[in-house]
Amino acid sequence: MSSQEICFMTAVEMVNCLRFGDLSARQIMVAHLDQIKRINPKVNAIVTLCAEEAMKQAAVADEALVHNRKEVGPLHGLPIAHKDLTLTKGIQTTFGSPVFQDFIPDQDGLIIERLKQAGAITVGKTNTPEFGAGSQTYNEVFGETLNPYDISKTCGGSSGGAAVALACGMQPIADGSDMGGSLRNPASFCNVVGFRPSPGRVPVWPSLTGWFPISVQGPMARTVADVSLVLSAIAGPDPRSPISISESGDVFKQSLDRDFSGVHIAWSQDLGEFPVDKRITKAIEGQKSVFESIGCVIIDDQPDFTDADEIFKIWRAWHFELAYAELLETHRDQIKDTVIWNIEEGQKLSGVEIGRAEIKRTQLYQRIREFMEKSEFLVLPVSQVPPFDIRQRYVTEINGVDMETYIDWMKSCYYISITGLPSISVPCGFTSEGLPVGIQIVGRHQDDFGVLQLAYAFEQSTGFWKQKPTIVA
Repeated sequence: MSSQEICFMTAVEMVNCLRFGDLSARQIMVAHLDQIKRINPKVNAIVTLCAEEAMKQAAVADEALVHNRKEVGPLHGLPIAHKDLTLTKGIQTTFGSPVFQDFIPDQDGLIIERLKQAGAITVGKTNTPEFGAGSQTYNEVFGETLNPYDISKTCGGSSGGAAVALACGMQPIADGSDMGGSLRNPASFCNVVGFRPSPGRVPVWPSLTGWFPISVQGPMARTVADVSLVLSAIAGPDPRSPISISESGDVFKQSLDRDFSGVHIAWSQDLGEFPVDKRITKAIEGQKSVFESIGCVIIDDQPDFTDADEIFKIWRAWHFELAYAELLETHRDQIKDTVIWNIEEGQKLSGVEIGRAEIKRTQLYQRIREFMEKSEFLVLPVSQVPPFDIRQRYVTEINGVDMETYIDWMKSCYYISITGLPSISVPCGFTSEGLPVGIQIVGRHQDDFGVLQLAYAFEQSTGFWKQKPTIVA
């Protein structure tokens, strides 16, 4: 088996080969390190590499397979590079900021703990925008991460390095985070799968705001089954997170097969709220027949998302003020302008404004809950635009409509974030220029597994994920 063949196996296939002795962890690691050496200079996805230590851990993983093959974790021997927003013990973690370019944590974040406990082997860190702000992966520490389907375009963000590393076969699984679309947008732009789980499904620690329900951590991979595999390892309760869901991650070890005959889906081009590039609409609308072919009943409709924009922007600004206000006082000259703006928007907020936003958020949730009693899923675009010029820092207009802020072009994602509903980006085709497009599937409250099941059924009927970027040839 060639290195390329190994690197583009699914994670599920890789795990099976390890368990049955068809491949060793060292073979898998060598193949991926070779792929990183060959491809990463072209796209700048992995920004810190721990090759020597990764090979040592692969040897340890092989020893464990020899002595107790049945007792190893679900991700045993799989290489993974972690998003550079997440604490990784003993490894440079910059948050994409010059302020932290020399920072080396003395602890792992909870998601890293669980990935390691499941047997995954750290190979390095993946690029992200400064403090994860904005769906365009660039920063002053490591520069820009390029879209492998067209290196003149952005890969999205903020889990952009993770998405590109997956698309290029540099890692079989990835972790990321998502406040306004950071797991879903780069997945859409790079033809991979990004899943935003329900808040608390994957507990977040350490965290200054443990009760904060808008930002989540979750998995990315090239296939839905691989995402489910990773989720089985990182989901489940933890007392360090007060909103953690009590259900075990074992639920995600079940078969994703399901009969969707007669299942009602609400289908929306724009949630009745925002402009969408015609190339995106064309790709999404072309997939209606796929959902119908697996038995779904499609209804062109959407919930009432009144106040969603206001709610999200207040919660986001409040979060930025809580997380970075002190940093702004001491390092203002090292922070990018959009982050400064978001912090200062948070500083302007009053308790009354935050309280009213929370009332409106509750009302929004109840409207959507009632709507989804009739339709089990909501399907809509992931991103309002396809990948854009890498030199453009954010989208300023769509279909002649000006965007008010640096995040307005991501309403298709952050409207869903504010509801707390699980959602996924799955490859659904390409524009005429060959740029990837993802479709977003949203499920009912805490029905993460149902979302994965529908995404899996769609993926099995289409197979868009199999189209690799030409840069890896």
